Amino acid sequence: MTLPEQLALFRLPPAVPQPKLRHVQIGARIVSYELLSGRRRLTMTIDERGLRIGAPRLLPLSAVEDFVRTHGDWVLEKLDEYAARHEHRHIAMRDGAAFPLLGREARVRVTSGANRALWDGDLLVLAARPNADLDALARRGLQRRAMEVFTERLGLAAEIAGYRPPALALSSARSRWGSCSRQTGIRLNWRLIHLPLALIDYVVAHELAHLAEMNHSPRFWSEVERLFPGWREARRELKARAASIPII
Repeated sequence: MTLPEQLALFRLPPAVPQPKLRHVQIGARIVSYELLSGRRRLTMTIDERGLRIGAPRLLPLSAVEDFVRTHGDWVLEKLDEYAARHEHRHIAMRDGAAFPLLGREARVRVTSGANRALWDGDLLVLAARPNADLDALARRGLQRRAMEVFTERLGLAAEIAGYRPPALALSSARSRWGSCSRQTGIRLNWRLIHLPLALIDYVVAHELAHLAEMNHSPRFWSEVERLFPGWREARRELKARAASIPII
């Protein structure tokens, strides 16, 4: 193996883009939110990642934040409820921390280094500078592992199904495990790396089936059945596990 090839093993993939957050004051509290423009009307949703506002593209920001403050009591109540309910899902990436990887327990080791995330089997080694953001470094290491695993599983599934392997990219979507476009290929949520391989294979099969049917018609589910005969059980398990996916 040449030196450039050896060095490539330690390169992290480009970070999956994180949403740009804005802030609004509600009473005595400052609340972060993500603005989703281009919507038909004003909407608010709250999940484990916080407050998201959907708004028409040309609506002034002042009007958006007035809308939030008008519902301020509800926003604060729901944020607090969600934080209390899902606090156990937050994992701080520190030395000795445990986290799920492909359905197994993996651990973190922190050493000094130049801000690299390295894998030794199921051990995630964070070679970090003293002021490093260990959570961000761990996310990038997990995303690299996800890309490796997803690429392999997608290639195998496409070969078995008789498809040409489509382009693959990662996403950090909050409510979707994957998406498919005939033009740009398949995107898979990197957080699937926490789940057992069989569930990843189901999501891969689901998105591959969209290459034949860009809908969820009976013909689409017949194609999913051809690609992944146990899809019904996998789909149920995926829904059940969604609420336990760690937040890093």
